[in-house]
Amino acid sequence: MTANARAAIDDLRGSPAQRRSLIVLGVAQVLSGAGLAAGVTVGSLLAQDMLDSTSLAGLPSALGTAGSVLGAVVVGRLSHSHGRRPGLAAGYLAGAVGSAGVIVAAISEQPLLLFLALFVYGVGMATTLQARYAGADLAAPTRRARAVSTVLVATTLGAVVGPNLAAPTGDLARALGVPHLAGPFLLAGVAYAMAALVLLVWLRPDPLLLARSLEAGRQAVADGQPGTRPSLRAHRPELLVGALVMALTQLVMVAIMTMTPIHMHDHGHGTAATGMVIAVHLGAMYLPSPLAGWLVDRYNRPAIATAAGFTLLAAGIVAASAPDDSVALLAVALALLGLGWNLGLVTGTAIITDVAPPATRARTQGLVDVVIAVAGAGGGMVSGLVVAAAGFPVLALGGGLLALAVVPMVVVAARNG
Repeated sequence: MTANARAAIDDLRGSPAQRRSLIVLGVAQVLSGAGLAAGVTVGSLLAQDMLDSTSLAGLPSALGTAGSVLGAVVVGRLSHSHGRRPGLAAGYLAGAVGSAGVIVAAISEQPLLLFLALFVYGVGMATTLQARYAGADLAAPTRRARAVSTVLVATTLGAVVGPNLAAPTGDLARALGVPHLAGPFLLAGVAYAMAALVLLVWLRPDPLLLARSLEAGRQAVADGQPGTRPSLRAHRPELLVGALVMALTQLVMVAIMTMTPIHMHDHGHGTAATGMVIAVHLGAMYLPSPLAGWLVDRYNRPAIATAAGFTLLAAGIVAASAPDDSVALLAVALALLGLGWNLGLVTGTAIITDVAPPATRARTQGLVDVVIAVAGAGGGMVSGLVVAAAGFPVLALGGGLLALAVVPMVVVAARNG
């Protein structure tokens, strides 16, 4: 009887509630992907135009990812206390407010307001990533990576369409009396606000709260008493590896991605070409997610994390060696950069979800995403300085080599495990 009861509870992980959660999260991610892509495409160009300085062009990315530190903490705590629905919705609303602030700053030509708005906008960026955890809340352990990948791949449509709307939204902005480069933030504000509305209305039941109830019931059946909160102490090595894999891949990806639009602009490429390259990159960040999820569930985590490091190295080599006038090779480099990031993110997320019990999961995941955001902020800030001092090829190759630090890290963890 005990075994049957436990099986019945575990079967609920594949219930209509999980399928509904994935559908609703998918719709919200399509919208938030468009919001995320807007800032990535023109944020650095807008700052360069307002500041007339290449060395500070990485500041918007740094501020956005610094804002995502705050976002990771706030969204994680709200989700821990009240569930995924209010936590994620609040994060997307913050992204919409930040987008509006960028537009006002561009109209009034106030750099300080621009920086503050980009910081708030970063909360929306953090929320777009935090949503992946919600997809795994009700997933069976052997399908967690695929559940994460389902949420991530939903971001692809918005992430690919968003950059390609840079030119038309810029034209719309100009018609409304708004600077051309601020146009994509019109799209971002609307997209983030709609994502928040979708979650508030339709993400019911809340996947995290339901997962906690199921886990408590499973433990009660197994032990004959109310479930207790499992300690993370025994899993600290795995937790550390999962966090570091994601942080390192985020740092390398943000550093190279941030300066690619500047590199292209400085060599005569227009907004349309830049938008296409960034669209390819963002598509590669999310579109391979189903394959990455299957690989992580099918094979061991360290093997896929190692593959992420070598893929990022290949991205750095191609970007560093690409001729200045070659849009195609830059697109290939940014595609590899996105793929490497995807492999690292799906692997790291699966590791963290494996070891974090539902009772403390959202808070732990929020803290891990703080580490990721700090790494991204560092990559964005340093990228402009490196390009100004040594050039884009040095940044690209250096980032690729740094990504190889993933390999010894996961090898040592595998041996200790």
